[in-house]
Amino acid sequence: MQPARRPGSSEPLYCADVTVTAEGPAGPVTVLDRVTCEFTAPRTAVVGLNGSGKSTLLRLFNGLVTPTSGVVLTGSVDPVAFPREARSLVGFVFTDPASQILMPTPLEDIELSLRRRVPDRVQRAEQALSWLRRMGLEHRAHHSVFDLSGGERQLVALAAVLAVEPRVLILDEPTTLLDLRNRLKLRELLDGLPQQQLVSTHDLDLAESAEHVVVVHEARILDQGPPELVLPRYRAWCAHGFPGETA
Repeated sequence: MQPARRPGSSEPLYCADVTVTAEGPAGPVTVLDRVTCEFTAPRTAVVGLNGSGKSTLLRLFNGLVTPTSGVVLTGSVDPVAFPREARSLVGFVFTDPASQILMPTPLEDIELSLRRRVPDRVQRAEQALSWLRRMGLEHRAHHSVFDLSGGERQLVALAAVLAVEPRVLILDEPTTLLDLRNRLKLRELLDGLPQQQLVSTHDLDLAESAEHVVVVHEARILDQGPPELVLPRYRAWCAHGFPGETA
């Protein structure tokens, strides 16, 4: 059983004056615009409308996105210059687990994650099975991943990431494809992990469990702070319009 999350176990996630642009049909599009932030809370929730730049912000910290300008640091590691080192610190769980499950069965997929860390095949299989046991999926170890439910796939993807013991866990809308039962199961699991967590989500119940909430809107950070202060403002903006919007 892993220990509960500890405030002292956080790894600073920092970016300064970061802009990210991408090519669109009509020319360059600004996805993030001069963003400066530092996340050190045990769990930070990033909320915002679709297309606001949430996922791009998360992907900066393990080198999945390269900034057009500005500085990004994961702890003391520059993920642009040293992407492998950054990815050893940061485990990333995508919205759709099918995009990161590469092997035919859950056991094989977690073994793949452990291949460099655990050279011995027998030990690797034992550790992979141990992770499935923690997820309550030992009985699914040899089933086809296509026979798993969405919630089971999400747990397999999470286990494969956690197996390499990252210091930071980044999750991009992890509850989007889950029913209520699996949302609650995932939430309980996340609450018991020691890793610092950065979570992009539309699930405001999950956001309320964070120590720090960030609102991303139109490529910039609009607001951040404790959930009890930030989320009521965010709900009001969603209902009545964001600052600067006209009816």
